[in-house]
Amino acid sequence: MPNSTTSAFVVRGNNSNASFQLTIWRGEGMCLLAMNWKNGSPPDDFVGFALEFREPDKDRFFSIKNRLSFPGSGSDGKSLSTRLSPIQKFRWVHFPFNAEMDGEFTYRVTPVFMNSSDELSYGEFQEAKVALKRHTYEGQLNVAFTRGFVSSQAFVDNFVSEGTSLTDLIPELARDGLDFTPSHPKTDVALPWMGFEARREILRLLDDAIADESARVKVIAYDLNLPEMVDKLVELGDRVQVIIDDNSQDHGEEGSAENKAEMRLAVSAGAANVKRQHMGQLQHNKTIIVNSDTVKVAVGGSTNFSWRGFYIQANNALFVYGAQAIKPFEDAFDQYWLSDSVSEFGQHGAATWTALGLADVDAQVTFSPHSQNNAVLNWVANDISNHVSSSLLFSIAFLYQTPGAIKNAVIKVTADSTKFVYGMSDKKVGGIEVLKPDGNLAPLSPSALEKNVPVPFKAEIAGGGGVRMHHKFVVIDFDKPTARVYLGSYNFSKAADNTNGENLFLIKDRRVAVAYMVEAIRLFDHYHFRALQRDRTTRTNKLELKKPPRQPGELPWWSDDYTDPRRIKDRLLFSK
Repeated sequence: MPNSTTSAFVVRGNNSNASFQLTIWRGEGMCLLAMNWKNGSPPDDFVGFALEFREPDKDRFFSIKNRLSFPGSGSDGKSLSTRLSPIQKFRWVHFPFNAEMDGEFTYRVTPVFMNSSDELSYGEFQEAKVALKRHTYEGQLNVAFTRGFVSSQAFVDNFVSEGTSLTDLIPELARDGLDFTPSHPKTDVALPWMGFEARREILRLLDDAIADESARVKVIAYDLNLPEMVDKLVELGDRVQVIIDDNSQDHGEEGSAENKAEMRLAVSAGAANVKRQHMGQLQHNKTIIVNSDTVKVAVGGSTNFSWRGFYIQANNALFVYGAQAIKPFEDAFDQYWLSDSVSEFGQHGAATWTALGLADVDAQVTFSPHSQNNAVLNWVANDISNHVSSSLLFSIAFLYQTPGAIKNAVIKVTADSTKFVYGMSDKKVGGIEVLKPDGNLAPLSPSALEKNVPVPFKAEIAGGGGVRMHHKFVVIDFDKPTARVYLGSYNFSKAADNTNGENLFLIKDRRVAVAYMVEAIRLFDHYHFRALQRDRTTRTNKLELKKPPRQPGELPWWSDDYTDPRRIKDRLLFSK
């Protein structure tokens, strides 16, 4: 029976008789399957890969489904087993439904062939096992993502039905957030699905703090319009201190959710435990600190405590554990609390890189605003411009609307044909920009998600007004020992560096870098497909799998993967 070699973040099939190689990269609640033919290119009759998986300690495999099918299959748009409708791609991101299960998931990948009579046959398979357990590094560090897939076929399949709309799940206006009650019949399933691990872990942490009478909690909130968050903070009574932004659009205006949250918390925690702040421009942090006799956890990242932050946007939250790890967060919070002065905070130790002291992870954090002497924007830009040796993957909100060092650095690396670069950015006024494999930008408007959708795909929900892709992370050289990730609330702009209240992490660790790589790839693939459909020059009413070439001049489905330089690089990078 073919087995696998194992490591912390990558596993590989080792069936020497299989005609292809399989590499699986561990993500957070998901994994990236990558395949490559071992010798030369595949034969012309190769029509794709069958993908199957087995849950830990279970005795059967489940087939991953494909919406696309071969011409004449009679599937009528129904998803079929990939043994009948193979995946015509060399990589695939999979979300197991029960990703939190203890133990290893087993993946089986089989090459599928088609003869001249359209009969399918199967080659030797590869298998590999990967644990997708909850914490990235148990008791030290955990990466958690929201799903960010409202604009998806899965959301349409599961939660869109006649008579329902997105406003049955989330409020149309942020100011109404604390007074909104979802009316969607599948609310109890939809919200956990949308919020994914970030929502689950944030709420779980607050529940732990509520249950632990020794716990003291400190929170900095940019957006604060989510009832389930505010209710838990209220339940903590005077064991919580909260800083809430008051200068962003709507936050300080009469009737805003943030003003309502302030009033509620002033009663439950005491007015002396609630502070409104905007530093030079915004108090843009989204941090939680829990410190008790037994629980010491701090949270940073891009996830706002809001309906859109949890349920619409693609976001991440980083949890760190231990007294030394949470101390920089406490120091920063205390300094924010004492002073609104940008210049004063910039001279404080919290505005310098500080090691988190984790046993197995090289991780640092810094808080903004920085002074001229400890500013990091150009330092990060220099790392991107001059020290990427293999690959750059990013998901940065507003990147292409923010002129300056980071944008210039990304453009420079993208122009270097020896480097592999994929990335995405959101716009302030709707839409997404995808950096395509050819190095060109593909602006994708919300309407493009709802139009130009060929059978068997369905029109998707645009996600309402506002930002959809809200991440702020950069992954450098995930495939090298020097792998590193920059992430946080920090928008990689001058304002983020010198004016706003922000958090920014630098993590030099391949397991963490791979987790963010998988997130970058799943978002890139998701929206790149939509950009391709919008830009199709040959309009067809139906997308179908490609049969083997039967006529002179016809090419197999995999031809571009072996002739286009960018796609060759993609295939080789992820399957190695």
